[in-house]
Amino acid sequence: MTLGVIVAIAYGILAIVGGIIGYMQAQSKVSLFAGCGCGILLVGSAILQMQGQPWGLAVASGVTVVLLLAFVMRWLKTRKFMPAGLMLLLGIPALGVMVSQLLSPLAH
Repeated sequence: MTLGVIVAIAYGILAIVGGIIGYMQAQSKVSLFAGCGCGILLVGSAILQMQGQPWGLAVASGVTVVLLLAFVMRWLKTRKFMPAGLMLLLGIPALGVMVSQLLSPLAH
């Protein structure tokens, strides 16, 4: 299992849990659907990577970029660490790992 797979699974689980917590605390259906949807896409992309589908990493990177953009906008609006700051703090290095793995075959 590569580091990109591990990161995609971890960030995906975090997105799912965050969506569920957002729904439980604020009755936010948007948080529930967005968190679970993005989380499922991230975990699914990790499964694709484990099955030898290199484009799974590109899907995970794309979903992570979308989440980061959404959380940047949310943080700029609220200036609250939870949940936007946490997801940014963990999402930026996750994207860094994914992009470095995407680019590593190009370096060889």
